[in-house]
Amino acid sequence: MFKWTTLIFVPLLACNKPLPNQSEMMSYRVQKIPTSFKIDAQWDKAPWMSIEPLSLQHYMGDKPDHRPSVQAKVAYDDQAIYVIFRVEDQYVRAIRTKHQEGVFKDSCVEFFFSPEEHSNKGYFNLEMNCGGTMLFHHQLLPRKENVKISDDDIKKVEVAHSLPSLVDPEIQVPTTWTVEYRIPFKILGKYHDMAPPVAGTIWRSNFYKCADESSHPHWLTWAPIDFPKPSFHIPEFFGTLRFM
Repeated sequence: MFKWTTLIFVPLLACNKPLPNQSEMMSYRVQKIPTSFKIDAQWDKAPWMSIEPLSLQHYMGDKPDHRPSVQAKVAYDDQAIYVIFRVEDQYVRAIRTKHQEGVFKDSCVEFFFSPEEHSNKGYFNLEMNCGGTMLFHHQLLPRKENVKISDDDIKKVEVAHSLPSLVDPEIQVPTTWTVEYRIPFKILGKYHDMAPPVAGTIWRSNFYKCADESSHPHWLTWAPIDFPKPSFHIPEFFGTLRFM
């Protein structure tokens, strides 16, 4: 005898919701500090010594035969954002000594950030070689439409670095180096309609290490980028900065 069977359909709503990619899951808490401090490239001073670092664990392109250990820390106050990088490196080189030159070809660390929860209005890329020389742009369309931060505004970014401005010939022994800088929010506001962050503010960001023209090139990232060749200008893969 044929029997009717009642089927109960449970809607799988969760299956229709896209899962976040790895980059969206990368998040860093930006601590607020009570007052400004001296920019001198010292990794272990206050307040940095009480702030947790992030690490650049991913790479783009072929697996590099030289993979530096790279950490960064970020903090802020009412007037500025502070960044410091520490690189346990080898094959270190810096021959660009004028701002807005191609410092990414040297031993270089990079901070890309959009001062809001998306990148619809563009993002900043601050790239700095181990000698403290920077390339600093605001990207409206990645690599196609950008504005260079003016010389006057670059001078207002306080910078310190542990190595000389010129590193040539290449250092081929293990070397640890740091760069540190303070970016006033007033400068950023000239190029991007934004308000200084407060507790609860979210920015999108990624951190990079490269050395395109060293003897051992590599392209490292904090938030992973799903792209077949090295390319840092892909804001859809930015991670998240959460201001505390």
